[in-house]
Amino acid sequence: MAASQPPARSAAKTALRDRLVTARRRRPLSERAEVAAAVAAHLLAAPEVRRAATVAAYVAVGDEPGTAPLLDALEASGRRVLLPVLLPDDDLDWAAYAGPGSLARAGRGLLEPVGRRLGPEAVATADVVLVPGLAVSPRGDRLGRGGGSYDRALARVPVGTFTCVLLHDEEVGLDVPVDAHDLPVTAAVSPAGVVRLR
Repeated sequence: MAASQPPARSAAKTALRDRLVTARRRRPLSERAEVAAAVAAHLLAAPEVRRAATVAAYVAVGDEPGTAPLLDALEASGRRVLLPVLLPDDDLDWAAYAGPGSLARAGRGLLEPVGRRLGPEAVATADVVLVPGLAVSPRGDRLGRGGGSYDRALARVPVGTFTCVLLHDEEVGLDVPVDAHDLPVTAAVSPAGVVRLR
């Protein structure tokens, strides 16, 4: 559960979320494959990802920048890919990805891995952690959907780990309201490329 926020900051976050979600819904469906391919290409070329043995990622849903091409390329290259499993308290457990056939429908429209659960601390074993979001500031402040799941996961990630949010171009470099429990990321990727933050 996310910590309580001052009313003005909470309202600012809600307004920004609403604006960004609306803009995403207005994107043409025809763009989705292009965005997913561009994001995958940039991440696969990034030195942090090329060196990684284990990558924690996620299965994009709805109007999020797609992750299917990236997940398949990472798995095909022999990397260990960890995907989240949403727990009843909105924390994240993790399981290994073994191709599209290893995913099953779950609550909230999610696709989750069906393999053995590795525990919430498994994210700490990843060399690269890729997270969803709606926006990021130049300092790495990430705006999520408001559930706090990824802030909890990021709190378990060792300092110095490459943590990257996947976004559309116009969602990078925005002024993002932050609270004490919000944890920054070190990079953002969009179709324009990878931007290192902080």
